[in-house]
Amino acid sequence: MLTEPDKIVIDYYLFGLNMEARGKNLTAAERRSMTVISVVELAGVLNPANITTEAIAQRMNLTQGALFRHFPNKDAIWEEVMNWVEQTLYSRIMKAIQENSHSALAALEGVFMQHVDFVLAYPGVPRVLFGELQHVETTPAKRIALDLIQRYGERIRQLLEDGKAQKEIIPGLDSKAAAILFIGTLQGLVMQSLLASDIQLMKQNAGSVFSLYLRAIRS
Repeated sequence: MLTEPDKIVIDYYLFGLNMEARGKNLTAAERRSMTVISVVELAGVLNPANITTEAIAQRMNLTQGALFRHFPNKDAIWEEVMNWVEQTLYSRIMKAIQENSHSALAALEGVFMQHVDFVLAYPGVPRVLFGELQHVETTPAKRIALDLIQRYGERIRQLLEDGKAQKEIIPGLDSKAAAILFIGTLQGLVMQSLLASDIQLMKQNAGSVFSLYLRAIRS
């Protein structure tokens, strides 16, 4: 499981490291972080189901043997990727809530926009997430994805209840249904952007789409 320093490594490599320099003079933790980076990047241009360990190793300028010194198998790689997705996205959610603790509606908007920004920063993540959820069998990575969705939905439901208490949200609102709609709206924005092969559409449409959601729940 990736720690906070590993997240810093990921951001560093995503935005500052030349591809040709990858795989040289790195610690074991950095190599594991690099693996996550490589999978997320590859998922931005390939069907995640078609990402092989050979492709990951090539992306990292490593042999498959070197890659498997850090992971026992491909499932372990995907589990590490999903752990990072869960930790990173959920930390963004909590940050948005903490920064807007004065208002449930402001917190909901903050979470919505943080999610949008996360997808813009890591466009391969939705492909990985949707790919895992499509598996018939329950893999470790799929369990993490399901846990993320459950925790996310529960946190949004609690925000909606907080909004009722603050008299910002309709008292009789079905918070469970509204939380499902919140996440479904984000998923719809993601899917439309992916289908159009233009992830920036998500950013362009996010404000107006959230405004419609807000009109449906605001007191």
